[in-house]
Amino acid sequence: MTDDGKTPPRPDGAPSAASGDTSAAPGPAAAHAAGGVRLPPPAAPSAFSGADLARVSVFAALIAVLGLPGALNVFGNAVPITLQTLGVMLAGAILGSWRAALAVTVLIVLVLAGLPLLAGGRGGLGVLAGPSAGFLLGWIPGAAVTGWIVERGGRAPGTVRLVAACLAGGVAVIYLIGVPVQAAVTGLPLAQTALLAAAFLPGDLAKAVLAALIARGTQRAYPGAVPAAGRLRTGGN
Repeated sequence: MTDDGKTPPRPDGAPSAASGDTSAAPGPAAAHAAGGVRLPPPAAPSAFSGADLARVSVFAALIAVLGLPGALNVFGNAVPITLQTLGVMLAGAILGSWRAALAVTVLIVLVLAGLPLLAGGRGGLGVLAGPSAGFLLGWIPGAAVTGWIVERGGRAPGTVRLVAACLAGGVAVIYLIGVPVQAAVTGLPLAQTALLAAAFLPGDLAKAVLAALIARGTQRAYPGAVPAAGRLRTGGN
């Protein structure tokens, strides 16, 4: 210290601790950088939460429950009419694309494992050899397409969009896969098989409207249930 009470500067030009300037004091991050070690970036939040697991499980169970009323074969068609496609549409409209596809996949895996969860108590690997195999497998992309269209409707998808999504995914996509597979399994011409499948259309149209109304009511009561809201929370595209 000099006679006037000031601390003399250090010979190497570094700031003195007594001067109160601590800006040059390296912190832990600076010490790591100086040593050439980079800290890892913070872990990204998981896109699949416990709530998602619960939703997927609930809708897989819902589709199974909708098979309890049984199946109805009309006009000699080997593929029965069931309520389970209503559950597929609801999954897409409420869960969004990938969660809905996952819920349907879970159900199908359980069916193939032998659980009698399809309408009429059907289950096991034998369902893949039947005429309805294509319709069953078509549930997965059908639910995904339904959810994808609804997600593009923003935070308030209208009833018209919901109906269109259910028709595109829950009807068109499933028919596009199911009818050719049915024709291949039964040996019938594709045109005749498509004509038989047309018997499903009135019921499927009614199910699409019903699914849209239920989804719209659910989203009004619980805005967080809109698929687009879930995409924004998880940073999805």
